[in-house]
Amino acid sequence: MNILLVAPGTDNLQRKVRVVPFPQASLPLLAALTPSHHEVKIIDERLENIDFDGKWDLVGITVMTATAYRAYYIADEFRKRGTKVALGGIHPTALPDEAIQHADSVVIGEAEGLWEELLGDLEEGKLKKFYRHDCPPPLAGLPCSRLDLLDKRYLLRHVFQTTRGCPHNCGFCSVSTFMGRRYRHRPVEEVIEEIGHYPNARIIGFLDDNIVGNPRYSRELFQALIPFRKKWISQGTLKLAENEELLKLAAESGCIALFVGFESVNEDNLKKMHKNFNQVDKYKKLIDRFHEYGIMVIGSFVFGFDEDDYSIFDRTLNFLESANLDFAQFSILTPLPGTEVFKQFTAEERIFSYDWRKYDFAHVVYHPLRMTPQELQDGYNYISRQFYSLPRIGKRTIRNWRYAHYFLPASIYYHWVSRHPKSLPEEAASAPLSLKDKKQSPVV
Repeated sequence: MNILLVAPGTDNLQRKVRVVPFPQASLPLLAALTPSHHEVKIIDERLENIDFDGKWDLVGITVMTATAYRAYYIADEFRKRGTKVALGGIHPTALPDEAIQHADSVVIGEAEGLWEELLGDLEEGKLKKFYRHDCPPPLAGLPCSRLDLLDKRYLLRHVFQTTRGCPHNCGFCSVSTFMGRRYRHRPVEEVIEEIGHYPNARIIGFLDDNIVGNPRYSRELFQALIPFRKKWISQGTLKLAENEELLKLAAESGCIALFVGFESVNEDNLKKMHKNFNQVDKYKKLIDRFHEYGIMVIGSFVFGFDEDDYSIFDRTLNFLESANLDFAQFSILTPLPGTEVFKQFTAEERIFSYDWRKYDFAHVVYHPLRMTPQELQDGYNYISRQFYSLPRIGKRTIRNWRYAHYFLPASIYYHWVSRHPKSLPEEAASAPLSLKDKKQSPVV
């Protein structure tokens, strides 16, 4: 069979960009799981157009909530032409009954084992509507992802995964719902074998939600990485900086940057979101410790928690400046289906838009408690514009000159994004404070 795997864009009018930070991990792995007698092509719609009239026996689409609207459009177009479509990913897992309206099959949860079963059923002409595991699959024995099928324009193309799952269950995060509440680890020797296939890759990325969730495993991984003399980037928590032995080993193994979920400079927000292991008064000290070992910190901050008022934006910006944070990702609190926040805001009738296109962490879709939706939207645009102003980018680039070839293009990308501010969804203008009479159904 000819199989097309698609990472959809976020709207119907696709604006192609020259550089995308990194690919999604799921599609190269699906390609590797596909038996060798099938032909596979991967398309990231951010980088290239889809040929809807191509001859495909199956189109597989990975779907996040923000891409659901576009994914459904793509699926419908292929099905009109008689092509079978399978949907998978976080959004179809949370809302499988919605997704099946646009697909022949929906893969619920992680795809290992299910994808191979689906392909076999399709060959035999007995495709099922839903495929799901009774429990999360093990990570041992996975094939090496088909990174060779990826477009060359990713800023960081060589990406790997060592762990899945998270026990913390933060109220706004869908990871524990999708991947389970315990860490699962891929055998270190298998990770190292896969990395060894790319001797010329100078910088690699680990797309883990927390690469230091299990210190014993992390120690083994970092020690195995040292001989490769590669630079690497991943995601973790501030707990790494509290373990100086492990922090030193991470630096020796090539860690140059870690994405860290600070989430808020308001401690009350952290407690309510079950992230009280973050302590605001320790932030700066721990950032300094990362810097002592030459590790840049990419901070994640979310705005719109119930304890936030408009002052949160200047407070956060002041913290970023005083702490010399290297890079930041800003998000508006988004009630993703399947999360605790979604259930809470639905019960409280605070969500005024179920247009999944606006669930991109850059639009307000609900009524905040201590500011208006417009204030939250304006504040998000303000801090993005300020942090990614050219003078501030220049200052941070000088500080991190050793990795300017990666740091500067990424910063310019976010500078460009910040110069195209997001506007409040139209539904906000007419939404009453109580949404009892508003039809609460997704836009599909």
